[in-house]
Amino acid sequence: MSRTLVPLAISDVSAFAKSLRSQFETLARQPSHVELLNMLARAAGRRNFQQLRAEADSLPAAAPDVDHDKVEKVLRHFDADGRMLRWPGRTSHQQLCLWAIWARIPAGQRMGEAEMNGFIKSAHTFGDHAILRRSMVDAGLLVRTPDGRIYRRVEQLPPPEAIALMRAVSGRAQP
Repeated sequence: MSRTLVPLAISDVSAFAKSLRSQFETLARQPSHVELLNMLARAAGRRNFQQLRAEADSLPAAAPDVDHDKVEKVLRHFDADGRMLRWPGRTSHQQLCLWAIWARIPAGQRMGEAEMNGFIKSAHTFGDHAILRRSMVDAGLLVRTPDGRIYRRVEQLPPPEAIALMRAVSGRAQP
């Protein structure tokens, strides 16, 4: 069974120590593990350890590390204007490239195939907008009606590498 990490931030160490000392003085014996956890939590201003743990569980998870080497390799597939130059051979690189094109498509708009093709064509230079459009649909970045006439960008939080790539690509496209 893995342990859940419970961070404990103490703003005033002196008050924390005084609170612990006064709690120890009330006991005639050594505290048990659970009693000690509760004493630590109370000294930090919580009711008990359960409250401290519930607060830790409600914190957002730490952002995973970004693989900057991968982002740099994928960035080579974009020109100085932020347009995609070629379709990468590696699937993981293809997925990241799709996010950079996804970022150029307006959010919350329904558009026809020709209009969607226009956005995709403006985002690359290698002349195969169809593979990009299909790949974006397959990856869940775009949805289309069953007849393929109307497309819409799917709003979602990109992975950390995709965010780093989008920042780098948009930085290249700035004058």
